[in-house]
Amino acid sequence: MLHTLDQHTPVLIQGITGRMGRFHTGLMRKYGTNIVAGVSYRGTDTEQDGIPVYASCGDALRDHRIVASVAMVPPLKVLPAVQEAVEAGIRLIVTIAEGIPVHDALKISRIVKEAGAIWIGPSTPGLVLPGKIKLGFLPDVAIAPGPLAVMSKSGTLSYEVCYRLRMAGVGQSAWVGVGGDPVKGTRFADLAQPLAAMPGTRGLLLIGEVGGDEEEAFAERLSAAGLDIPVFALIAGREAKEGVSMGHAGALVMGDTGSMASKTRALEAAGVHVYRSIGDLTKSLPGLLRVEAAPRGGLSSTES
Repeated sequence: MLHTLDQHTPVLIQGITGRMGRFHTGLMRKYGTNIVAGVSYRGTDTEQDGIPVYASCGDALRDHRIVASVAMVPPLKVLPAVQEAVEAGIRLIVTIAEGIPVHDALKISRIVKEAGAIWIGPSTPGLVLPGKIKLGFLPDVAIAPGPLAVMSKSGTLSYEVCYRLRMAGVGQSAWVGVGGDPVKGTRFADLAQPLAAMPGTRGLLLIGEVGGDEEEAFAERLSAAGLDIPVFALIAGREAKEGVSMGHAGALVMGDTGSMASKTRALEAAGVHVYRSIGDLTKSLPGLLRVEAAPRGGLSSTES
């Protein structure tokens, strides 16, 4: 579904009249996102900066064709918001709130799976197809069209990496923040093939962190299916202590499970180039991407 998104994709904002909803709706519209409607749960609003506002997703879909929703609602309101969006027929939902209860996340996961919908979240900065559409609050300063598909757990780490790569001349074909919670809608393994297939993609970058088994699961999927493009990775949390959550709820190391060593071993065994620091990545990846993306037996763009 990601490859079908563009500047014409009709988007709904749930919670559009809240402080965060108003602010980020403005930024998304400025980027070029086609926001056609909003939902306010106060029941007193009819428009926001020229965007029609409805009391429910169902009401909005009676007047508009809507493909995606961004839920700008508090953590305890995310479950009913997603349920409402799915019941109305929306099949791509992005949730940005931090602190969604695990039991709610489990229920959301079941709801979207049964409906055949895609859930990006919880606690995600969103996704962007540079030059086309932004759903969430990934920073414009780090975004530029380019050949690298990016998927990330850590928002702030990915901002820094993508900004530095942009300064080095490497933009993104797509960028998806999966969030750092232990229960989520979309995981790295789910994105491997869809991102690799995005038009213009010549490399894939995974920005992960210690805790959980998401990177190991990605490595297993990669080993089984393979990709025709080079894959790179940066894992945060080298100094993480066992049993201590490092910021994200999912960044918890228990013994060797989810550790830096286990993730690095699994990724490298699957053929992934794992970097030890942002500096190493941003210095070598641009040139390595050009070399590895060159036709077999051909020259890189720097050699031609």
